[in-house]
Amino acid sequence: MNISEQREVARPRARGTERSLARRAELISIGRKLFADTSYDALSMDDIARQAHVAKGLIYYYFQSKRGYYLAIIQDSVADLVTFAASGLELPQVDRVHRTIDSYLRYAEHNTAAYRTIVSGGVGFDTEVHAIRDGVRAAIVATIAEGAYGTSDIPALPRMGLLAWVCSVEGATLEWIARPELSREIMGDLLVKTLGGSLRAIEELDPAFAAPKSARRED
Repeated sequence: MNISEQREVARPRARGTERSLARRAELISIGRKLFADTSYDALSMDDIARQAHVAKGLIYYYFQSKRGYYLAIIQDSVADLVTFAASGLELPQVDRVHRTIDSYLRYAEHNTAAYRTIVSGGVGFDTEVHAIRDGVRAAIVATIAEGAYGTSDIPALPRMGLLAWVCSVEGATLEWIARPELSREIMGDLLVKTLGGSLRAIEELDPAFAAPKSARRED
């Protein structure tokens, strides 16, 4: 078989792969909505197939099991959230922190179902989903540390201080998307100021990690 013939054979296979990836992505998008406000145990595969308007075997074909489908949905949501939160790497350090918070809130605002699934780990308790959520927290801490200190390689004290802030942001953001009484801009300013308090507390306990000038109180 010459090179030209090989290319002709490869083209349908490539098109088939593209269709498979698009179909898988479509099923994940549907699953985000199905699992956002309903527990993992409350939905059977028959329920999922009926609401997704697909054959149950198609879900098994792409994800092997209901649990595989669920985890794929969570992992896909996590990838989006981390990408949004870590954007703006070309900006100065202080601006990067502001950009990260705004991007985080934008994601939660426009992807409320996915955000609830990530942060809450679904409605029920799932150790694997919680492990994925913990990975998101670590990524956000690393992004904030890079913006505040110029490095994500930080010891236990500043890491714990930033993690405590991230956990408080999760709770506040869940309340905000449920009751959006504040604009995203005001909510972002509030979180920036609470981050400033965390950064000053870290500096007080470990002067080696000085808070950025923007986080300092004006005299």
